[in-house]
Amino acid sequence: MEVIGNFLRAHQLNIMLMLSGICVTIAIFTFFTNSLSKKRKKIMICLELSAACLLSSDRFAYIYRGDVSTMGYYMVRISNYLVFAMSLTVLFFFNEYLIDMYENEGNIKRIRRLLFCRYLYVAGMVMLIVSQFTGFYYYFDEMNRYVRGPGFIICYLIPVVIMAIEYTVIFQYRDCLSKGITVSIFLFTVIPIVATAIQLFAYGLSLTNLAIVGMVILLYLFAIIDLNERVSEAQKKEVEHLQFEQRKAQELLEETAQALASAIDAKDKYTNGHSNRVAEYSRMIAKEAGMSEEDCDEIYLAALLHDVGKIGIPDEIINKKGKLTPEEYEVIKSHPVIGSEILDNIKEAPYLIEGARHHHERYDGKGYPDKLSGNEIPEIARIISVADSYDAMTSNRSYRSYLSQDKVRDEIVDGLGSQFDPIYGQIMINCIDKDKDYKMHEH
Repeated sequence: MEVIGNFLRAHQLNIMLMLSGICVTIAIFTFFTNSLSKKRKKIMICLELSAACLLSSDRFAYIYRGDVSTMGYYMVRISNYLVFAMSLTVLFFFNEYLIDMYENEGNIKRIRRLLFCRYLYVAGMVMLIVSQFTGFYYYFDEMNRYVRGPGFIICYLIPVVIMAIEYTVIFQYRDCLSKGITVSIFLFTVIPIVATAIQLFAYGLSLTNLAIVGMVILLYLFAIIDLNERVSEAQKKEVEHLQFEQRKAQELLEETAQALASAIDAKDKYTNGHSNRVAEYSRMIAKEAGMSEEDCDEIYLAALLHDVGKIGIPDEIINKKGKLTPEEYEVIKSHPVIGSEILDNIKEAPYLIEGARHHHERYDGKGYPDKLSGNEIPEIARIISVADSYDAMTSNRSYRSYLSQDKVRDEIVDGLGSQFDPIYGQIMINCIDKDKDYKMHEH
């Protein structure tokens, strides 16, 4: 302890200067911190500046101690007065900090003990002013040196009582604030009291003031850490909320697509379940092609709605048992354009339009409606084209039953590079070869 005391006596002025600079810097940072409320920002700035003024005054008190010049006479008296005044002021703003924290973070209004501390602060300031004329707290000898007065113990007692009262509040409501904030305010009330007890027996050291300023700095650090944690938590909740909204939007889109697909299939009594099967086959092809899960889901939805344009085709044409006339066939061929116009209103899912408009394009450019060829055809449409043709061949029609697996395979092989994209057509062939029991057909 003696070694520590000697070290502090030797470097005390430099430590005071350093801590004062830190407090001023923190006050500047606090001024530009937008995430704090205006009231708390003002309290923190006043707290830091009061702490800086406390140590600066204490430093000047040591520098001018024993200086009998006119400057020394006034500087010793002003600086010592400010030391005692700023000690109380720091505690006052800490008390305001507690009130603000418990009101806004802990939802606890009007803690009477903290309000009583305001009156203790006023009483302490009044007694300090009185002591300037009576020498009750301290006086100065003929060498202009500070000397403890008969009531010097009281000038320590009032701050200790304030901190003790604050401690009881902190202990009682210890679960109302975050752990970091609770630790910082707990240390603020305990460490200076311990330092004060030691200082009573260590004349010439400003342990209490150093401890108070150190806790003010620590208070800011814990406040910033807590603020960052709350910001991170808020961001996390915002991300979770956005993800939840995206999931709900995706679910709504899927449910809407499923409802439309059911409406389409209900309109055409000869292709019941066609949209769902094409969607499953399309997702299967995309998955075998190594596409991401997100891409596979998009292809599935686009395939579900690829025939949505049939809603605009007259029932008598869609459900006609005999062969269509050229005029009727032209009407049927308009359903991709009608579908793309319907889906054009869904701005968040442009891929739906690609599937609806281009699933009847051919790889050799002889399809419709835009006669695109090769890679000009959107990838989604090339996949759906294979799946759509496969389901058409493996489904029952009014004029025939579904084709044999070998016949279906041969048709797709013959269409590679002409009707179908050779890559996705080959993937479909591979899937057919894996389907040994021919399960992939309309049941």
